[in-house]
Amino acid sequence: MRRVTIYGATGSIGCSTIDLISRDRDAYQVVALTGGRNVALLAEQARRLGAEVAVTAHEDCLTDLRDALAGSGVEAAAGRTALLEAGTRPADWVMSGIVGSAGLEPGLVALEQGATLALANKESLVCAGELLMRTARNAGARVLPVDSEHSAVFQALNGEDMSRVERVIITASGGAFRDWPLDKLARATPAEAATHPNWDMGQRITIDSASMFNKALELIETHEFFGIEPKRIEALVHPESLIHAMVGFVDGGIMAHVGPHDMRHAIGYALNWPDRQALPVERLDFAKIGQMNFIAPDETRYPALRLARDVMAAGGLAGATFNAAKERALDHFIAGRIGFLQMSELVEAVLEKVSAEGFGSGEMRLDDVMSADRTARALADELVPKITT
Repeated sequence: MRRVTIYGATGSIGCSTIDLISRDRDAYQVVALTGGRNVALLAEQARRLGAEVAVTAHEDCLTDLRDALAGSGVEAAAGRTALLEAGTRPADWVMSGIVGSAGLEPGLVALEQGATLALANKESLVCAGELLMRTARNAGARVLPVDSEHSAVFQALNGEDMSRVERVIITASGGAFRDWPLDKLARATPAEAATHPNWDMGQRITIDSASMFNKALELIETHEFFGIEPKRIEALVHPESLIHAMVGFVDGGIMAHVGPHDMRHAIGYALNWPDRQALPVERLDFAKIGQMNFIAPDETRYPALRLARDVMAAGGLAGATFNAAKERALDHFIAGRIGFLQMSELVEAVLEKVSAEGFGSGEMRLDDVMSADRTARALADELVPKITT
């Protein structure tokens, strides 16, 4: 029986992971589940799966969580220290499904215990790819990608010689605004940006898809995880979102991973790796699909892609700066303080300000990453008035 922990259990990735585990309960022992303010769902999940502990990230929610778990035998805990402690409990497989840079430290703690980390938290690689992969190597642990695009690349590379890889193509749906005229984008609202044409995801990642900041993060993630040169990594708009990624080789051949819009495929692949098991996902009918389309991304419409290439070229703590500025820009957009197009302007302004002093060099440390994160967030808040005038 495999011992599993799920960080971000109440989010879309966490719920999909629990759906798969629930279908084969005899195969898994649930160690810890963590979540945010939805303590009712967290408690229901913990009771149903017989978790050892349920942790909410918010200390003010602890009483509600304890009440919801009363009589279940499931321990209740709250706060950052409790999140990290959950990661120290012996587990074979840990899902890293916390959104944003907040997922970095819990993932590092799990790796230090030697667990296999199923990484849905792309920000960990963007902010601290060098640190994350070094921690895994030193602990003899493994990181498995759960983003659909990176799972696709991982599968296409199975058994292949990395020196024979010529290019990696990451696909993007184009988000909610792929067909909007440019002059209309400045007036786009958070509600409009939070509607995805293909995937059912949370508000923040769906808006990131509309701005292509999500894809920008994935370009950096590809570089950090697979060690592929930035110039060999491409983004391609694929409105149907059926091909998740493609790998091109030196002989001109291309391996494409094709699958339905269902994160349970990538999660299930990581959960069962190195084997494949039957999964409850749609089987594609290509005759019904008929055709698939591909469009080169317009970096005027999606400046986040250009910024991602600048970040990869700069290296060091540029990724942590980029991600933190992006997260605050998204906060300000959702709050109505800046417009849709001003998110990329704000992120670029923060990068320019920090780059004047440099993004650091030498071995990456967690304290340095967190310091860069705090600095970028403060700068983003400070620069909002300049962006909006």
